[in-house]
Amino acid sequence: MKIGVIGTGSMGTILLESFIDAHVYRDHDFMMTNRSIEKAYELSEKLPMIEVVESSTNLVQHCDLIFVCVKPLQFPNLLRDLKDHLNSDQILISITSPITVSQLEEMIPSKVARAIPSILNRAMTGPSLLSFGERCKEADRAFIYELMSTISKPLVIDESITRVSSDIVSCGPAFMSYLLQQFIDGATRQTQISKEDATTLTTNMIIGLGKLLEKGFYTLPTLQERVCVPGGITGEGIKVLEQEVDYMFDHLFQQTHAKYYEDQELISNLMNEHTRKR
Repeated sequence: MKIGVIGTGSMGTILLESFIDAHVYRDHDFMMTNRSIEKAYELSEKLPMIEVVESSTNLVQHCDLIFVCVKPLQFPNLLRDLKDHLNSDQILISITSPITVSQLEEMIPSKVARAIPSILNRAMTGPSLLSFGERCKEADRAFIYELMSTISKPLVIDESITRVSSDIVSCGPAFMSYLLQQFIDGATRQTQISKEDATTLTTNMIIGLGKLLEKGFYTLPTLQERVCVPGGITGEGIKVLEQEVDYMFDHLFQQTHAKYYEDQELISNLMNEHTRKR
């Protein structure tokens, strides 16, 4: 099978590098393109096994499965350019959340799916989120699931929870990284520990925490219970977190969903404008 990637920005590059590291290229031919084609050629210096194609329309004419890794507001114009070059046997996969698979199916004749990756997939770990359009057959779904399994642990989700799932899977690493950085900065402000030592200890702590959870020794609640002994120092720290964190994550999800709905409205307007022009 020939697999194409449109868009070699952050997530497009992560997908390509991950598939290459997972040796998927040994079974499938890969192509890529980018609006600024120089970026694609620059990436090809690191990934010479991937063919650079000069345009997205040229790429879809040669590929069976196409990942679209562009910004959400670029989708309507891109799909307008691609629709006459796609056929019902091809599969187009979006990695963005604001556009539903049903919206994609309305605009193009090919099969449609969504696969939302995570930066964690760069280490061939962590989840990815899958949703399938009506035209995808069981064999298509199985292939996409198997393909994403080479770099992640795929989870098929209902579209109604796409945004919150993406917040956890795709945005979550950045959110947790920010909190850990604040953890480090607080330690260096309040004590004599160096930033280098605090960073090393925190990094190794979070890696070890992940392994504990992965091996199933503890769940998040049982881990807290095990470390937080009655009358101990950890308990005093937890009291501060209970007071300070409060509804912080409620507000976070409110904010991300507000932006999500704003993007959806903008994209719907662009798609409606496109429909009126046809």
